[in-house]
Amino acid sequence: MDPGSKGWLKEYLEFRKDLLRNVTANGRNTAHPDHSLYRIIQPTGLMYGQPINLFQHPNSAQWDDKDRMKILLAESLISSSLLFHDKSVNTVDEMSEVIMKTLERITDFYNHVFPELATPTKTLFGQKRSTLEVVERILEKRIEKTTAFKGNFWTHFFHNSLLFLDIFIFGQWIHTNADKIVSDFFKYEREELRTSLVKIMAAAAHSNHILELEERRLMDYFLQSANLPPEKKKECQRIFEQGLSVEEINVPTNNSWILKKYFLEIAILTIWADKKVEESELEFLRRFADTLSFSDDDLEHSLIAIEGFVLEHWEDLNYLQDKKDFQEVTGQYIERMSRMTGKNKSRLLKEARNSDHLMEILSQARSRELDADEKDALRHLLIDVLRSIPSFVLISLPQRFLTLPILMQILPKNFIAESLSEVN
Repeated sequence: MDPGSKGWLKEYLEFRKDLLRNVTANGRNTAHPDHSLYRIIQPTGLMYGQPINLFQHPNSAQWDDKDRMKILLAESLISSSLLFHDKSVNTVDEMSEVIMKTLERITDFYNHVFPELATPTKTLFGQKRSTLEVVERILEKRIEKTTAFKGNFWTHFFHNSLLFLDIFIFGQWIHTNADKIVSDFFKYEREELRTSLVKIMAAAAHSNHILELEERRLMDYFLQSANLPPEKKKECQRIFEQGLSVEEINVPTNNSWILKKYFLEIAILTIWADKKVEESELEFLRRFADTLSFSDDDLEHSLIAIEGFVLEHWEDLNYLQDKKDFQEVTGQYIERMSRMTGKNKSRLLKEARNSDHLMEILSQARSRELDADEKDALRHLLIDVLRSIPSFVLISLPQRFLTLPILMQILPKNFIAESLSEVN
């Protein structure tokens, strides 16, 4: 499959058909589709404008950032629709029908809400394009509006993280009937959400009372990509120069959970722009999280999610290395995870003791050195134990980063001995 060639979308949907069928089932089984969508999107890096290669396609190593971003956008839009699909999908034909209706909604959405991307259903010579062809062309146009990586993490991040707003607005669009009034509302919402994002970034950038050079640059990058009308752009430039308080951001309180999560994590990454996170900036994040009706634990979970994503993909995000020191991020992540496992020690011990395989390996480790396969099995079993913590239903754990030595630092003190205490 070549994402730059005609027909790639059909090939991709065939390749991912099992995953998409599972998404449909999850949409019927979960009370919080927003949570499910976050669980799907956050590990891919789409929210942060960093398309990570999670596709397991035999040709994926040959894809560039824009190819991956195009595929991630397609998959995220389709997943957003399928999570709200409330009927059982039992056959291949039923699944095909659901996918085709979703693609038709994607066409309507972009043609009405993003008129600059409008794509006619007929060619110049009057030949009818298939729905797949139209969606392919729309996605190509949309990704052309993003920025290829040219050596600056923040340029890439702020240009491309706007794609998440496409997914969020589309999730609302699918519940409406397209007409001019509805289209005008969503075009207005698109503009307002981008303006809200500028306000959040401005408030975060000013939170330590110093406007760093990096923060000035990232705002310039963002304003170039946000495609705001001239008067809105001027207003945003003024806001960024002068700053504003958390109370002045005015993020609507009735926004969905995933949108608020996105706003919070954008604020966190903005603060990362000047390399160090100061106490005044952490205080800003606490107040902003409270404004979004998030608790301190919710903020901690977002910090863990971002740090885990960065650590898992450090080699893929090597251009982030001039922003953050690997050991610094590692130390912060281990400290946060240790606090979380400490709070959930009883739950973790119960989960560990319920795993006969884990207990067997731990018992063997007391009397001899484990071989490589046993150590790998132990690592995976301990990660499974961590997943018993409710927060990790939503937060993706960094599998490659969580080596046995790291796990031993994260798990509560004396965890292994206490797990085995009932076995003796």
